[in-house]
Amino acid sequence: MENNINLEIGLTQAQVEERITAGKVNIQPQSKTKTIGRIIKDNSLTLFNLLNIILALLIIFVESFQNLLFINIVIINTLIGIVQEIKAKKTIDQLSLISQPHVNVLRDGNLQEIVFDKIVLDDILILKAGKQIPSDSQVVKGELEVNESLLTGESDSIIKGQGDTLLSGSFVVSGQATVQVTQVGLENYASKLVEGVKVAKKPNSEIMKALGFIMKSISIVIVPLGLLLLYKQLLVQGLPLQAGVTQTVAALIGMIPEGLVLLTSVALAVGVIRLGRHQTLVQELYCIETLARVDVLCLDKTGTITEGNMEVLSMETICHDKNSVQAIRALIANLKDDNATYRALSESCKGEAPKWHCDRVIPFSSERKWSGAFFGEQGTFVIGAPEFILKERYDEIKDKVECYASEGNRVLMLGYAKEPFKEDGSLPDNIKTMALLPMGDKIRQEAKKTLEFFRNQGVTIKVISGDNPVTVSQVARRAGLLDWDNYVDAATLIEDEDIRKAALAYSVFGRVTPGQKRLLIESLKSHGHTVAMTGDGVNDVLALREADCSIAMAEGSDAVRQVSQLVLLDSNFASFTRVLMEGRRVINNITRAASLFLVKTMFSLMLAVIVIIANEAYPFVPIQLTLISALTIGAPSIFLALEPNKNRITGNFLEKVLKKSLPGALTVVFNVVMIMIVGSYLPLDHQQVSTLAVISTGLIGLVILFRVCQPLDNKRWALFFAMTVSFLCCVLFLEDLFFLMPIQDFLPVMFIVLVIIILDIYPLLKIFDWTINQVEGLLNRHEKEKNTAKATVLEK
Repeated sequence: MENNINLEIGLTQAQVEERITAGKVNIQPQSKTKTIGRIIKDNSLTLFNLLNIILALLIIFVESFQNLLFINIVIINTLIGIVQEIKAKKTIDQLSLISQPHVNVLRDGNLQEIVFDKIVLDDILILKAGKQIPSDSQVVKGELEVNESLLTGESDSIIKGQGDTLLSGSFVVSGQATVQVTQVGLENYASKLVEGVKVAKKPNSEIMKALGFIMKSISIVIVPLGLLLLYKQLLVQGLPLQAGVTQTVAALIGMIPEGLVLLTSVALAVGVIRLGRHQTLVQELYCIETLARVDVLCLDKTGTITEGNMEVLSMETICHDKNSVQAIRALIANLKDDNATYRALSESCKGEAPKWHCDRVIPFSSERKWSGAFFGEQGTFVIGAPEFILKERYDEIKDKVECYASEGNRVLMLGYAKEPFKEDGSLPDNIKTMALLPMGDKIRQEAKKTLEFFRNQGVTIKVISGDNPVTVSQVARRAGLLDWDNYVDAATLIEDEDIRKAALAYSVFGRVTPGQKRLLIESLKSHGHTVAMTGDGVNDVLALREADCSIAMAEGSDAVRQVSQLVLLDSNFASFTRVLMEGRRVINNITRAASLFLVKTMFSLMLAVIVIIANEAYPFVPIQLTLISALTIGAPSIFLALEPNKNRITGNFLEKVLKKSLPGALTVVFNVVMIMIVGSYLPLDHQQVSTLAVISTGLIGLVILFRVCQPLDNKRWALFFAMTVSFLCCVLFLEDLFFLMPIQDFLPVMFIVLVIIILDIYPLLKIFDWTINQVEGLLNRHEKEKNTAKATVLEK
């Protein structure tokens, strides 16, 4: 730090540029969003797109250009994914820019407002009440009351005078001072604390894991299965090259659920955009899903449940000689203090001040612990800490004060005397106690309703703070937490094992260190919980990084906003409910629509294996599967994925999707195999078998869509009707395009087969549903018996 900087001028432009060249700039972490190039790359260069391009090249090679329609769908899917993700990126970047904090800096004698990352070493900053300290600094002029709760968790303010050090991440409670920057960028105290959480972590996303499993499984089987099927079609069946290749490609296209990845990306991206409109910045796409699955929510007291300000909880009048409220109004009008206590008193005693003539004012000081004014005929009124006002006479009200203090409150006393202040500014003798004013943290207006909402949703609430445990428990009580009295002082938890046990046993934690916060989150996760953590201070970053879903308030530290997955830009606690509901909408709709995609994947895979074993021709060509996929899966899934859905998330994503998909896939396979068997006996040619297979599969897809659309409303009826009419029109009027046999050329036996396969769809779905449920129940009972036996052995 240079000591020859002129405090009236600050750095010159030349000195600023010199420091920028030397890298002495308050560098902030880079934006979390992908670049547009990365978005295009990630959406284009996927495994499924690569497989589709290879299959398209095979179709081009055999000149069956009519069957290339599927690649157009792939291109459209990719473009939609890119557009939606770029929209989400722009929303995030715009909200990030809006939320950037600013600071006043003195340069070349002019006061300028700049963002934090433009600060350089030795800059002269002007800090006022309500401002965050952007860099480690030293006070060179003036005095500040600073709150370091974002760093330490302690809500008590500290007075900082000339020569004192200010830490980045602290807040100015009152006062004004000129400070000189001593550290920038990664050398700041807050940055060093954040350093422990820089290792990238994967989001705890079931959908991401499920998609990864599906893609990996398909990539393993598709190549050997495709080569074997091509060998059977060309060399064993003796089909022409074009027919063998197109039928093999059809089987492989059916196995690729390319729209499922698109559906997930679009649904999550739309969720990001929707939340952005409600002042919620989503910095990680999959955290929307994670929050929807959360069953434990850990809340930081300061800045989350409370506003970070004080409020007067009540007023107990002791002496009725004077009107206490009028006296406080008169003091407020004349003292002109600027601190949390003054603002709380102003808020609680609103109204016109009495027109008393003020002869003398004694401002608040940290040494006196009180302030007051003499109003001539009205007398002297003082307000402050009771023990400092009454001194030796403190025992008169000690029991009352300690009763309030035992509830975690700070107590102010309003005193009165007829006599004026003494010449040295000390209190007159025989001060009377007029009133006691217990003060506490101001609870956010929406806190009680939000906590009740999460309780009704089966989410366990834990309150974690660096403050006194009694104070924290009382805040929890006032916020509506039912088990507020189940608290523990973390300072008594010496060993890590003690903290792990306490994580499950208690609901409120006080005097918690940053390391202990992380250990609490870690312990809850190790017991199978999905944990969300909220915070606003640098002391929260380790725990936020450990949590499955991390949420920051915009009013909090920059460091916290940088490591969090969600930022509530309006710092509105009630926004939690909106994020949860948006997560549920996304996950429930993806789960519902994903079952449509996996029906096609599963029946394509099973049919490929069957035709290889049976030495039969594959019954579909690519364009036929494109028709079925577009009308029974693609278009409906996008519609369903964007619908409202507030149902609670239950069960494992992949298990639920597979369970919903399997009955439909088995029904398709059963009917198509029956058609192939009937076709081999009658005999029917390949086009006739293929036409019946397409109609059967399309109708099964529409029945599955009908079931997925339950409960039906006007929009879903319209969707189902539009898809059904479109499918029938394609079958009846576009038969040449889709290589189908015209209905008028059907043999009588084909009509009989068609009627049978139409009538058996619903019964087959019900039978397969019942069978799968029975098998699942049997497996669950077996697992339960196994666990019981294991527990018995351990007990013995």
